[in-house]
Parts: sequence; C-alpha cells; structure tokens
Amino acid sequence: MDFANKKLVVIGAGISGIAAAKLAKKSGATVCLSDAKEETAIKYDLEELRASGIEVVLGPQTEEVLVGVDYLILSPAVPISIPLVTKARERGIEVMSEVEMAYRLARAPLYAVTGTNGKTTTTTLLGLLMKTLHENVGVGGNIGQPLCEEVLRAGTDGCTVAEISSYQLEGVSTFCPHIAAVLNVTPDHIARHGSLDIYQAVKERIFARQTKDDYLVLNYDDSRTRSMAERANAKVLFFSRKEALAEGAFIKDDWLVIVWKQQLYRICSVEEVRIKGAHNIENALAAVAVAFLAGVDMAAAAGVLKSFAGVEHRIEPVTVIDQVPYYNDSKATNPESAIKALETFPEHIILIAGGYDKHTDLTEFMQLVKQRVDKLILVGDAAARFKAAALENGFAAENILETGYSMADAVAAAKSLAAFPQVVLLSPACASYDMFEGYEERGRVFKELVNQLASPIL
Repeated sequence: MDFANKKLVVIGAGISGIAAAKLAKKSGATVCLSDAKEETAIKYDLEELRASGIEVVLGPQTEEVLVGVDYLILSPAVPISIPLVTKARERGIEVMSEVEMAYRLARAPLYAVTGTNGKTTTTTLLGLLMKTLHENVGVGGNIGQPLCEEVLRAGTDGCTVAEISSYQLEGVSTFCPHIAAVLNVTPDHIARHGSLDIYQAVKERIFARQTKDDYLVLNYDDSRTRSMAERANAKVLFFSRKEALAEGAFIKDDWLVIVWKQQLYRICSVEEVRIKGAHNIENALAAVAVAFLAGVDMAAAAGVLKSFAGVEHRIEPVTVIDQVPYYNDSKATNPESAIKALETFPEHIILIAGGYDKHTDLTEFMQLVKQRVDKLILVGDAAARFKAAALENGFAAENILETGYSMADAVAAAKSLAAFPQVVLLSPACASYDMFEGYEERGRVFKELVNQLASPIL
C-alpha cells in the first residue's frame, strides 16, 4: 500500500492511532490526527507529531476535517458507527481500521488470534513459538503494540502474530491472515455491537476472506466456534481439551498431541505445561495448532510450553503475605474470564471484583463464587449489581464487603480477612474505566499495594 501524496485522517489519539499517523507521515502522506477529547484528557505527548508536520485536531469532530481526504483510519476504541465515518463514506472516502492498514503494509505471513477470552496468552505464546522458526517476529494488535509497527518489524522473511479484537475487526475489508484462530465466543462488548449474534459475526470477519490455501483453527469445545467451520473456506483444524478428535489438537493420555493427515505428533504432557489451569491448556493447544500449521517443529514447541510462565495480569502470582498467596488477574474483564480464574483455585478465595459494569449475566459467575469464595470484596460502579447478584445466588450478605472506588481499601480489607489456607485474588469480571485507564493500570496498582503490605515502610 502506497500512502505517498495521499491525505489521511487518523481518528483516535491512542497508541495505535499515533503509530498509524507517524507511519503514514513517513510514507509521504499528508496526515491529520483527530480526537474528540481535549488535549488535557489525552495521556500521550502530541508535540512530537506536530513537530513532524502532522496536523492535530482536537475537540468536536466536524465534516470539515474530511475535505480532500483519501483515507480515514480508525483506532480500535473508535466505533465505526460514529457520524464522521458515515460522512466519510458518503464522500467516497475509504474507511479502515489500523489493523486493516497494517495488513496492507505487511510483506510477511500474518497469523491472527481472536476470541472473547484467552487472546493475550495465546498470542504471546504463539509469538514465542514462532521465534523458534523465524528471527524476525512481530507481535502486536490488541496486545499493546500497534500492528502497523509490528508488520514492519517482521520484514519480508519473518512473520507477524496478531491479537485481534472485535473492535479492530469492525473496520477491515481485505484483512486475510494466512492462519487465523478463534478461541471462543461468549457475551462481551454487547453495548457496542448490539447483540451476541452481531458480536460473533464481527469475530468471523477474521476468516471471511480466507481461501482454501489458508488455515482456520477453531475451538471444538465451544459450540459457537465449532459452527464456524460451516462458513469457512479455509482448511479447518480443531482443538479440544475435552474430546479426542479424529484430526486436530487435543489431549491423549495426558499429553498434548496433534493428529494431522493421519500422523500423530506428541508434544509434551499436560503436567509439563508451565502455565496452569484448564483454560491455559486450551490456550496452549490453540497456539501449538497455529504454530504447527506454520511449520514450527513440535520438539521446539515443547520447550516453549515448558518454559512459558504466562502473561502479566492473568492469574499472575504477586507475593505471599503471612502464608497467603496474592494473585493479580486484572485482565479478567468479563465474568467468563473470572470464572476461569476461580476454577484455578479449589476453594477458600478472598475475591476482589467489580469495576466498570458491562451489564453481562452474572448467574454462572456468582454460583461459582458461592462455591469457592469465602469473602467477596466489591469495588467500583458494578458493586451494587454484583452484590445483588451474589445475594440472589445464595452468597451470604455477611461475607460481602464494599470498598467504594478505593483499590487501596480493597487490598487492605483482603489482608485483614485472609489467613492460611486462603488466597487473595483480584479477578474483577469487569472493565476498569471507572477507576483506571485500563486493566494494566489496575493490575499494576494492585501489585504495588500488595507489595507495600508485604514490605511496609518503617
């Protein structure tokens, strides 16, 4: 894709939008970066952009910004339904997400992972697996690094591994990874997409343009992802934690194996996989399935699985205080993800939950809370609804504590309540935007508070 002598408007002054603007400018385009927020509300320094010749337009977005524009690039947080997108299309301006832009710039194979839960762990693990095969491996997208930068890192002789969210898939048109993986589909982001069926349809855009020369890895154990095979043009390889498959990646005699074209490949035992929990076995199977199709040697893959310790903010051990382990699972931004964390520990959990409420169904989550949680500490906007749901599912009122919008108070309360053999777990089942910039900041704050309690200043 050639941006030379073109005019672009990039919407959204986040990490992806800024990266896209810089890249387009270096490619010879005239670039404008627009954000509806005022500069005081933007956490990135925009002076470098201005110094490089990029126009920065902040505040109310009017149609005037579209005059003479060839492309409108959307950051992931920007809904495709905003009026400016409608106006751009009426003017014949091509609208695309930063992910679409990155795909058009890529010169090496791209392997993409989506799903409601498990994306970051699977993508990170897949990136490590691919590094056993290629020197240059880009890892980006929804995982924190702008994808347009990572495809350039991959060059022409490496590959790019991409975590792709439904937000990013809204603005794709030609995006077609050589290998795509869909891990699961559960209710999430319904406020943005409108319904679970629409959310799933957006997820399916990750493989919509694949051909018989491409591959699609699907979770056999999830009915929604299993049904995607019916709409796929690519070759499908299923993975399953629960079933022995005639062909695919699954568990056989407590070993991770792949059966493909009537040949069985043994990888390593379940016990040898360093990241623990049933959900992480699913993530490992998905990552290994993609890596296998991409040409990674399974002996090398076993070495990665035995050494990979997991990702930050996902059931991450923090420290032990008075024989009580503390775990940071800030990345659990929906009930399904928090359920997987609760299932990792058999019982005696002091759980910190709540935050920015997505208004998802809490029934299954709270039923598990009743079984495994001793004390429930609630924070943020969702506290009242979470408390009501806990009570409706039989959790005792005397075991619920609300600490408002203070993570410090929540951590202090957990310490005062916890004793061996209990564990303290932050697994919010909510987004973080009522109290923090994102789940990363929430997790870092939690860890800092816990470590301060472990090593009090005298």
